[in-house]
Amino acid sequence: MSAQGAGAGWGIPATMSHIRIFAHMAKILRSWAAPPEDALVGPPPAERSIAPSGDNETAEFKNGSTDVQERPKEPSLQEIKQRIDTFNSKVTNCLIMKMGEDGTYTGFIKVHMKLCRPVTVPAGIRPQSIYDALKEVNPAKTTEKRTSFYLPLDAVRQLHISSTTTVAEVIQGLLKKFMVVDNPQKFALFKQEAKDGQVLFQKLPITEHPLYLRLLAGPDTDLLSFVLKENETGEVEWDAFSIPELQNFLMILEREEKDKIKQVQKKFSSFKHKLQEALRETEGKPG
Repeated sequence: MSAQGAGAGWGIPATMSHIRIFAHMAKILRSWAAPPEDALVGPPPAERSIAPSGDNETAEFKNGSTDVQERPKEPSLQEIKQRIDTFNSKVTNCLIMKMGEDGTYTGFIKVHMKLCRPVTVPAGIRPQSIYDALKEVNPAKTTEKRTSFYLPLDAVRQLHISSTTTVAEVIQGLLKKFMVVDNPQKFALFKQEAKDGQVLFQKLPITEHPLYLRLLAGPDTDLLSFVLKENETGEVEWDAFSIPELQNFLMILEREEKDKIKQVQKKFSSFKHKLQEALRETEGKPG
C-alpha cells in the first residue's frame, strides 16, 4: 500500500512524503490530547480564503486583511411573514413553515448524506427508541465499543428546525440521529443549487441558518437542496482525529516504510548481482 493510498481516504494530501506525514503525526501525539467528541469546528482562520456565497457572504479574508462586503438588509417581520405565506402556498406535501409570536419560525429541510468514507458508530447497541429521543438519552454514550460502516449513498434525512438553527447544530443533529460518534469537524454542510443547467455545490459556514436559505429558495428541492459531505479544506485537519486514529496512521506508515525499504534493498541487491556478473564476464576478455 502506498502512502497516497493510506492517506487519501483521510484527507491527507498525496504530495506529502512518508517522512512529513510521520513527523506531523508524531508531533501531534506528543503535544496534545484528543478533543472531545462533541467539539465543534470554530470559525476559519483569518489567512484561509472563504469561498464567496453570492451576496450573502460577509467577508473574504486574504493575507490577514478583511474585505468586508455588505450583507443584504435583514427582512422585517412583515416581509418574513409574506415570504412564509408565499412559501406555504407552493407547498404540496404539508411540510409548511410556521411563524411564532417572537418572530422566529419553524420548518423542514431535507439533507442528503453523500459520504464517501466510513463513519464510526457504537458497536452492539440497539437503535434509538422514541423513549430515548423524548428523554434525550444518547445510546452512543452507553458503550465504549466502536465499529465503522458506510452509510447508504445519498441517504436522506428530514429535519424539523427553527430559523435560529445553525449549520453546526444541523450537523450535530444529523450525527446524533445516525448515532455517529465522529468529530463534527470531519463533516460540512453544502447547499446544492441548479443554475443555468448546472449543478453547483457550495460549503456553508457553520453560522449560516439553513431554514432561511430554504425560505428564500422556496420549497422546490430541485432549485436548492442540502448535502452533508466530508469536510474537505485542502489541509489536514489534525485536531479532528482522535489519538487512536493517529496511532493507527503511524502503524500503517511504519509498515509501509518497512515494505518500501525492503523493496529498495531487493532492487539494489538485484542490481548489484547483475553488475558483479557483468564485471566477471569482462575480466576474462581482452581489453
